[in-house]
Formats: sequence, structure tokens, C-alpha cells
Amino acid sequence: MKIEGNQIILTSATEKDIEFLCRAESDKSLWIYEEDVAENDEKLREKFITRINGDRTFDFIVTIKGDKLQTKIGFVSVWKYCEWRKSWEVGYSILPQFQKKGYGAESLKLLLKFAFEELKAHKVVGMCNIENIGSGKMMSKCGMRLEGIFKEELDWNGKWTDQQYYSILESEHKK
Repeated sequence: MKIEGNQIILTSATEKDIEFLCRAESDKSLWIYEEDVAENDEKLREKFITRINGDRTFDFIVTIKGDKLQTKIGFVSVWKYCEWRKSWEVGYSILPQFQKKGYGAESLKLLLKFAFEELKAHKVVGMCNIENIGSGKMMSKCGMRLEGIFKEELDWNGKWTDQQYYSILESEHKK
């Protein structure tokens, strides 16, 4: 599946993308606000193979529109958060050299559109470490609202840190 935006293209991840996904998922410089970063090992490869072949998670590779080399600049994902409530959760990662150019926000907007139109989501959520100011701003920019703060939710860098919880409803997305 291919989803085209103004600047970027989201393409469904395939098994050919496993090495890129594993490198990105295990790159500590991309996940500085996370409690734990996965090891680039066989277990992580199996995780992505299961996700690619399943129906609970949709991973998309982000490339720049018009780039003949189709350079992978990041990936975005949406997965079932609460099935009976038709809730999905989003996650995203854009490589540092491609950040602050609007690619992340456009990727998230396209992912939200996919979640509501294709997956028939009622609600989409996203969470971030309160110290990850850029992620919170991006979710807000894409129409998600801060619903709450989970106090001392993350054991991050040796201290308990708050986590922000964002969401958007289908009815809000359609506006």
C-alpha cells in the first residue's frame, strides 16, 4: 500500500524493510526519550516479521516524494490499542537529518487519515515523554489534544518522568 502526501510517501513495510526497521528501532539516538531501546537482534526481526504479516500493526516506511533513490527517512506505525473501543495508537520516528522539515507532521497526518478512513478507528492515541517537547508539539499540530499526564509513568534516565497522553476522535478528524 502506498499513501502519498505533498512532500512524502508512506509505503507499507515488507520483509525487505526489516533491516532498516531493526536499525531504526534499535538506534538509541532516535529513542532518547524512551525507557528502553530494543536490541538489534533476531528477536526484533521476528517482531517486525510478525507485525508485517499480521493485522494488528501497520508499519509504513517514509520516503521523500520525488526522491528517485527512495531514501528511507523514517517509519510510522499504527497498532490496535483497544480493539472493542476501536482505538488505535500511533508511533513515529524520522531520522535526525530529516527532522524539522515537516516530514514527521505530514507522516502523522497521513497515518491518522489511514486510521480513520481505512481502519475505521473511533479514536487514535499517542503518548510521549513530557521531556519530548517536539513530539508533543507535532501531535498537537496534527489535531491531537493533550488529554492528560501520567505522573511518574516512565523510569527514564534514572528518574521517574511524566508521560503525556494525546488523542483525536474520528468526529474531530473529519472537521
